[in-house]
Amino acid sequence: MEALGPINASESVIGMESPRSCLWILLPAFNEEASLPVLLPKIQDSLESLGWTYRILVCDDGSTDNTQSLLETYSRKMPLAYIRHSINRGLGETSRDLFEWAAEVSAESDIIVRLDCDDTHEPFLIKSMVDKLREGYDVVIASRFQKGGGQLGVSWYRAFVSRCANLFMKALFPVPGVWEYSCGYRAYRAGLIKDAIRVFGNSFIQLKGLGFTCTLEKLVKLKLLGARFAEVPFTLRYDQKRSSSKMISSITTLGYLTMAICYHWPWNGWSYQYADLAERMAAVKAERAVEAERKVA
Repeated sequence: MEALGPINASESVIGMESPRSCLWILLPAFNEEASLPVLLPKIQDSLESLGWTYRILVCDDGSTDNTQSLLETYSRKMPLAYIRHSINRGLGETSRDLFEWAAEVSAESDIIVRLDCDDTHEPFLIKSMVDKLREGYDVVIASRFQKGGGQLGVSWYRAFVSRCANLFMKALFPVPGVWEYSCGYRAYRAGLIKDAIRVFGNSFIQLKGLGFTCTLEKLVKLKLLGARFAEVPFTLRYDQKRSSSKMISSITTLGYLTMAICYHWPWNGWSYQYADLAERMAAVKAERAVEAERKVA
């Protein structure tokens, strides 16, 4: 990865500490020069109108257009920092880097929101997602399949395939309260993401090279941790999409099948490999308590 873009002239990202109750926005970006000038002001307007403290973390995944230059410009106008892959590595590695970065700089009580960078995810929904988290949930998913949700600009065939894929994932990886498995627009308790990286390490996103599989994998790994899930209605604005699709359906489908094997395999599959997760989580909490005592001292 290349150097980090600064939050402002006096504050480096490496040393960036979370202010009290901060919202961290994660954006994976690949050739988004047409989207950034539209999406970033939307995020700024939505969150500043609520008076919330926020930080935007972007991973430029080897863009060949004007994305990096735009990120540099916006990093001087708003609380935005970025990292850059020198080559395109795909959504799996980009997501891994963003979530590990957010886990490092956020506080336990903070909130992490990941959304797409192509202007298909409207930032005004963040408030509803955060409100739902405050009801006691650990993960809130923007769902096309809740009453009031839907999608615009998507052909009937693609909508049918998407619905079938989500039902397939629901059957293989049943998560109470979840019907939307493939949308990456989610809000997380930062403490949960920190726990996930402590427990799973580099295997939090294990299937990095299999397309958009990481979106499902994060959900399944967090389920193994005992996370509580909820959904809010969401309309996918595919009619506003300003860049070409990055999904390669064949690779992502292969990834889903691979993950089903990884999870259900009777010889050391995830459901067996992580059977002792309760004990491991207890160790994580004990470590956190020691860290808290050390800070007080």
